Amino acid sequence: MSMNLTETRALLLYVAENMVSSEPILTELDLKIGDGDHGLGMQRGFAAVRDLLKTETFQPKDVGELFLTSGTKMMSSMGGASGAIFGTLFRAGGKAIAGKENFDATALAQFLTAGSKAVFDRGGAKPGDKTMMDALVAAEKQADLVKSKSLKEALIKVVQAAEKGAGNTSNQVAVFGRAKSLGERSLGYIDPGAVSMSFILKYMSEFVNK
Repeated sequence: MSMNLTETRALLLYVAENMVSSEPILTELDLKIGDGDHGLGMQRGFAAVRDLLKTETFQPKDVGELFLTSGTKMMSSMGGASGAIFGTLFRAGGKAIAGKENFDATALAQFLTAGSKAVFDRGGAKPGDKTMMDALVAAEKQADLVKSKSLKEALIKVVQAAEKGAGNTSNQVAVFGRAKSLGERSLGYIDPGAVSMSFILKYMSEFVNK
């Protein structure tokens, strides 16, 4: 199973609308160990993506450009570290699948692998540092294992990996961001960025499996 450009655009629109609605959950998580602004930043960024995708004059030539332009929108609207990180993920992932007319399990794996490398190159965070990378790298590894499956099957497995990665952050001491200053007190709390990463994939899976 793969999705054409129109279907992938509808997929991203579904993700964007649900990320906007997830603001209260993400804000609550961030209030515990961060500045409390992560949810609002994600809401702003994905509202901008939603508006872009609803604009009839926006006619990307392939799925790569669709993701890349969405990432650019996030960077310009989200602000803060989240805008840079999630914008980088979408831009680098989009570049990796440039020219593709369909989005399938192979494209998902390429998107996550390239996005993960670009985020690491930008910020230096790795799994175990209590960041979105804990969910992203887990998802990337799983996506590579299931890239020969249908997109539906692949996303179910990838979401499970991302959610496990996000959940594991509650056992970690923060190394980056505001939570870093909490030291051991950051234990027991899930990283909101990792949850955001798992949510993006969860909403993708919901869309293709509904």
